[in-house]
Amino acid sequence: MTHSLNKYFSHLEAIARNLPQKPGVYQFLDDKNKIIYVGKAKNLKKRVSSYFAKINSISGKVQMLVRKIADIKYIVVDSEQDAFLLENNLIKKYQPHYNVALKDDKTFPWICIKNEPFPRIFPTRNVIRDGSVYFGPYANSRLMHTLLDLIRQLYPLRNCSLRLTDKNIIAKRFKVCLEYHIGNCKGPCEGLQTAEDYDQSIQMSKEIIKGNIHSIARQLKELMMEYADRMEFEKAHLVKEKLRLIEKYQSKSTVVNPSINNVDVFSILPDDSLAYVNFMKVMNGAIIQVHTVELHKKLEETPEELLALAITDIRQRFESQSPEIIVPFSLEYAIEGVTFTIPRIGDKKKLLELSERNVRYYQLEKEKQKEQVDPEHRTNRILSRMMSDLRMTELPVHIECFDNSNIQGDYPVAAMVCFKNTKPDKSEYRHFNIKTVEGPNDFASMEEIIFRRYKRLLEENAPLPQLIIIDGGKGQLNAALKSHENLG
Repeated sequence: MTHSLNKYFSHLEAIARNLPQKPGVYQFLDDKNKIIYVGKAKNLKKRVSSYFAKINSISGKVQMLVRKIADIKYIVVDSEQDAFLLENNLIKKYQPHYNVALKDDKTFPWICIKNEPFPRIFPTRNVIRDGSVYFGPYANSRLMHTLLDLIRQLYPLRNCSLRLTDKNIIAKRFKVCLEYHIGNCKGPCEGLQTAEDYDQSIQMSKEIIKGNIHSIARQLKELMMEYADRMEFEKAHLVKEKLRLIEKYQSKSTVVNPSINNVDVFSILPDDSLAYVNFMKVMNGAIIQVHTVELHKKLEETPEELLALAITDIRQRFESQSPEIIVPFSLEYAIEGVTFTIPRIGDKKKLLELSERNVRYYQLEKEKQKEQVDPEHRTNRILSRMMSDLRMTELPVHIECFDNSNIQGDYPVAAMVCFKNTKPDKSEYRHFNIKTVEGPNDFASMEEIIFRRYKRLLEENAPLPQLIIIDGGKGQLNAALKSHENLG
């Protein structure tokens, strides 16, 4: 980088030269002292210096960032994992212009276990830091309500908002309601259920939410056998009904080998300006959480960089402590005590494929929503992709495609089909009888029809296509080019 590109060059170069060779987080600030980018590094000195070493060889977006840097701040941490976590928190706090935009989950529901005597369990979209326990967020509200329904059927818990303090219960300030009479509550408001018994139901409910269905089923089986041994068959039957509910829920949830326990699965689908990352939480072979995030790219980040960022954010958000993470490719990212697995075959590969299907469906759903709001969005997206892939200078809104044919060397003909704004324009389709070529000569035939077609458009002053597609090989292509040259 030269002084003309950034007047703070000497200042920035001095900072970069003196940075420690330690893991940490760096912050780029503009001339108004505003944070415009936050990054993490295994080696702060090496990473930050790379921005200024060869500016002409880096991408245009990164060059634009570098030209706006007026100052650099940094924080040294103990490990690369700490750097990932700190970077994620700083991005959320400051939302720098040049960082990947991480959507937060304010609109997604959580399961709340309220911090109160005889806690209630209910869905909420407002996370209040009052000591209550929250599980989520749930992108799939149906899964959340399935869990809540299962808990209600297994463990009758109150849903009223009464203040069930010992003082109020002893003073008999409350009366049981209809929920008690229909069996949905055991009446703690009148002291008909002890706090110990209620808390045991809460603990079992937590295990269900966490996905520890196997341990609950095992405990229920043991309880059922105890009742049966004591010939308390009515109680044994009630426990059996609870077991049946759990098995029914489990049969719907289990997608792979139940021995796959406490695993996080991540997949990514990069797009031009976006990337979608899907997360699945698996306990005992059952998927208990599914969540997809949308990342807005800013500096042409690689899929590896984006996936590592998403893993850090999602695991922190969901408070995941899974000792194994399934990913589609290798990452330069380590988490202490965690194994990264890239499955090739077997049940873990099936889980990864399921995650990849989910992220594709999410992308398609987002595209459909955009198309409903903006019908031209799909057309523009396709044409922009074509323009980029074919290195064109303008959108190929008008495309014409040519092919030749003959019957065993006789009756040579040709056809042209036309697309406008990605849709077939059948009124522009043309059929050509070959006039100047004798015998089966594909090259000469292509030269003739291309010349005839565009000679006529030029004479009529009609719009010309931005893209012409020739069916054939280099010979047909060269013949078409020859006609264009002859037409000027």
